[in-house]
Amino acid sequence: MTETLGFVLSDLSHQMRRVFDVRARKLSVTRAQWKTLFVLSRAEGVNQGMLAEKLDVEPITACRMVDRLEEAGLVERRRDPADRRAWLIYLTETARPLVSELRALGDQLNEDALQGIDTAEREQLLATLAKVRANLTNDPQDLNETANG
Repeated sequence: MTETLGFVLSDLSHQMRRVFDVRARKLSVTRAQWKTLFVLSRAEGVNQGMLAEKLDVEPITACRMVDRLEEAGLVERRRDPADRRAWLIYLTETARPLVSELRALGDQLNEDALQGIDTAEREQLLATLAKVRANLTNDPQDLNETANG
């Protein structure tokens, strides 16, 4: 193979994000915003620390993003009943149609990317990638090395 799996996946991911960014711009949404909204749509009620972890950013970055989304009326902070010092983040009703539009953009992008690939090939591709992910997720040696620094 002339290209490595990691390079191809990274390049593909970059291209898909770039195309999605262009399409999402028509909805006046930045990459950081749509990524945050997607994460929240899957995990509403997380605190800012967990949101930062899910976004793979520093907590202060997540806090600033939540501030901007809150100012735009797309998210709201609610006190955590289990910890008075913490805030839980939720989508607002205003955000839900936007998230639906973003999902539709994502669905169309997937269709565009998979154009000319039949259903059986698509299923095989996803099954193969799921195995690759599982191989890396389930390797105790890698997990121990990550935890130990």
